[in-house]
Amino acid sequence: MDLLIPAFGLIFWTLLAFLIVFAILKKFAWKPILQSLKERENNISESLATAERVKLEMAQMKSENEELLRQAREERAMMLKEAKETKDRIINEAKDSAKAEAAKIIMEASASIEQQKMAALVDVKNQVGNLVIEVAEKVLRRELSNKAEQENYIKQLAQGVKLN
Repeated sequence: MDLLIPAFGLIFWTLLAFLIVFAILKKFAWKPILQSLKERENNISESLATAERVKLEMAQMKSENEELLRQAREERAMMLKEAKETKDRIINEAKDSAKAEAAKIIMEASASIEQQKMAALVDVKNQVGNLVIEVAEKVLRRELSNKAEQENYIKQLAQGVKLN
């Protein structure tokens, strides 16, 4: 049991050594230890404040990024709408131009057909006129005395004439 209960001298010297070390630590080490603890506490609080600021900035940046994305989507939608409108306008202009060109070609073709028709009619009239003159010339040359013979002769000439 001696081992469990220390002697008075041991307690005295241990207490004396403790008080001396305590006094030395209080005089030389206590202030630096407290100062370093205070600095550490300040660093931790500054780090927490910085982390909170960064968290707020990140939240703000996230909302700004979402706003930018929303604006970009709106701009893309407007650009697509404008592109579609431009495409439709160009297509309509091309259709209108094609219709106008087709109408112009049809009018030119109709005018050309009408000119050719008139030229053909003039040519037919000229040929008929020439035939009438030839028939009249032949009738006058023959100088038939009988009207019935004249008519028979005209009919024979008309049958013998070949039209082109």
